[in-house]
Amino acid sequence: MDWHQLWIIASAPDNVPIVAMLFLVPIFTWMGIRQARANDRLIVRLEGDTKLAKTHHRKVEPWRPGWAKELHVWPYLVRIEFLVTLIVTVILFVWSITLNAPLEEPSNPNLTMNPSKAPWYFLGLQEMLVYFDPWIAGVVMPSLIMIGLMVFPYVDSSPFGNGYYTIKQRRFALGMFGWGFLMWIMLIFIGTFIRGPGWIWFWPGQTWDHNTVVFDKNVDLHDFIATSAIGKFLHLGFLQSTAGKAIFGGLVVGGFYILGGLFFHWLMTRGGLDRFDGSLPLTRRLWLWITTKDKFESKLLARTSLLQYLTFQFFAVSVLLALPVKLILRLALTIKYVWVTPYFNI
Repeated sequence: MDWHQLWIIASAPDNVPIVAMLFLVPIFTWMGIRQARANDRLIVRLEGDTKLAKTHHRKVEPWRPGWAKELHVWPYLVRIEFLVTLIVTVILFVWSITLNAPLEEPSNPNLTMNPSKAPWYFLGLQEMLVYFDPWIAGVVMPSLIMIGLMVFPYVDSSPFGNGYYTIKQRRFALGMFGWGFLMWIMLIFIGTFIRGPGWIWFWPGQTWDHNTVVFDKNVDLHDFIATSAIGKFLHLGFLQSTAGKAIFGGLVVGGFYILGGLFFHWLMTRGGLDRFDGSLPLTRRLWLWITTKDKFESKLLARTSLLQYLTFQFFAVSVLLALPVKLILRLALTIKYVWVTPYFNI
């Protein structure tokens, strides 16, 4: 195990933001969850006391006599922002003085770096090229992500969670955003610490050997099924014909969207595990969560129009579900394409 090499990678000037992100993201996530749980306790308290609910102002502690109901932007907000600006400026000064900029010699067309990696903020896209064709990984998927982030506020029918942290009232939205954000962080982490020479998979601590050769045989889904024991027993060799693999791939992709839509619809109506009796075993609480609908979440779903619902389902299945499924298929089963046609491959 070559842990020294891992330290060299982690301490490289252009990888410092990623290492910092691995610590800062959990810290700020914990701070947000802590504030959200405090607000959730207050929500439960105010739901049981209508008189108190009329005077609260969305803080962890309800409003009390003598407290100002309105605060001026200056100095209460701007002062904090100014102090944060000074602190960040000092950090950037120290960073720029102590670490050299990751600049290299002019590009040489006769010498290609191995591995040749994009800046850390583009490593997620570069890693996606392993699982999709360039037109999907470089154009379609980034476009879906950006358009989806712009569209989601308009398909969200919940009036809650604006201006304050809460888990109780935003379970599904937080879960979907958290899953998407975690996937992107994971792709950056893989591209930085896992991918070595030849963009080959090296586990952390494993020496990057430039002479390593991987003999993975990438297969398409129709070939994988047709040549399997079950495929041979059922005589599915017709799946390898031009028309057979195109129709088969279309059915698989269409079925995937249907099952994915049903999966997200099921998730939309679930509540949190904390709404069940905490004295019950975890397996029992998990079973109740799987089989029981949450009235609050169902009411929010009823407020959603058909256009909002279908728009969310399209972006959720295309990005939040298709990306991890394709990643697992490629890494575990070396499956390259799911849908193969004379015009495009997916």
